[in-house]
Amino acid sequence: MKVIADKHIPFLKGLLEPYCKVEYLDPKEITRESISDADALIIRTRTRCNRELLEGTKVKFIATATIGYDHIDTEYCQKNGITWTNAPGCNSGSVMQYVAASLIMLQQKFGFRFSDMTIGVVGYGNVGKKVVQLAENLGMRVLINDPPLARQGLCGLISLNLLLKESDIVTVHTPLNRDGIDKTYHLFDKEIFQTMRPKTFFINTSRGEVVETQALNAMIDSGHIAAAVIDVWENEPEINQELLSKAFIATPHIAGYSTDGKANATIMSIMALNHFYNLGIKEVKLQLPVPENNTISLEFENNNFEKVVGKAILHTYPIQRDHSQLTKEPHNFELFREKYPLRREFMAYTLLSKSNLTNINDCLHKMGFNLKLI
Repeated sequence: MKVIADKHIPFLKGLLEPYCKVEYLDPKEITRESISDADALIIRTRTRCNRELLEGTKVKFIATATIGYDHIDTEYCQKNGITWTNAPGCNSGSVMQYVAASLIMLQQKFGFRFSDMTIGVVGYGNVGKKVVQLAENLGMRVLINDPPLARQGLCGLISLNLLLKESDIVTVHTPLNRDGIDKTYHLFDKEIFQTMRPKTFFINTSRGEVVETQALNAMIDSGHIAAAVIDVWENEPEINQELLSKAFIATPHIAGYSTDGKANATIMSIMALNHFYNLGIKEVKLQLPVPENNTISLEFENNNFEKVVGKAILHTYPIQRDHSQLTKEPHNFELFREKYPLRREFMAYTLLSKSNLTNINDCLHKMGFNLKLI
């Protein structure tokens, strides 16, 4: 059997070759002609799997090494006997790390205490759950909105309007649904933004199309939104330059791009392919690179919770780096994604703590850091 794979999917090369023929292509090279004799595809979001690509090919299985799957025409696949899988939860820890770094940057700029803040989490899936846990560890009041889960009877969820009225920070973790009862396309439009509490901080790491760009620009201009953190954009990679110039943090759709998250997605895609074709792969183990300076010495400056926790988080992910690159060279949006550097999640780091301050140590340990008292 033959597999066509996106050549930018990390750690993939060499893992499938003992079991099948694999050809690695750039997303721009994945066309109907180039995949005509392929049995399966392993792709990412830049490959749109629809009639235009798939009709007349041999493809019967698609694995996308991503959480989202709005780039796959699922209705067409179903009608034409094509099975597809995604990688739910693969990079949830990575997005949580991104949100953590964003919260620290906001705290350092605006000087609030986490214990005084209410955060609204829109979308309570794999990512949303980890963000809720993060916020609770930081001592924040947490509100959650997720209409599909509310209809299933999950307790503790509230309406979007109430969440927006009560929250100091709003972070979005919904899938992109273009229609239906749970439509999220332009969910955040002018009308919804105006229901927000004035001076709200807004974070979007879901999909760019969940937000109406011009409405967000207007809300930032008016001061109704105090600061926006934007990782996902409408019309990527041709992103809105006005929003780029106004965003407090602007990054090129890399919130989920930790090395750990990429490895998880690759493993999940391989095992899905293995299951579908019964290839006989028992297990996939990857040895991930160790980050430089993977130990962090904590200095308890006046036992300041925000300073100590902030130092640890930003040591693992200096998010300002990604912001600076994109704002200086927005035309390299895709290049920054393709050449994204090593970023390990919290569990790859050991904290050396000289103090047994329970609130700080417990917070960092629950985030995933390894803790060593010295």
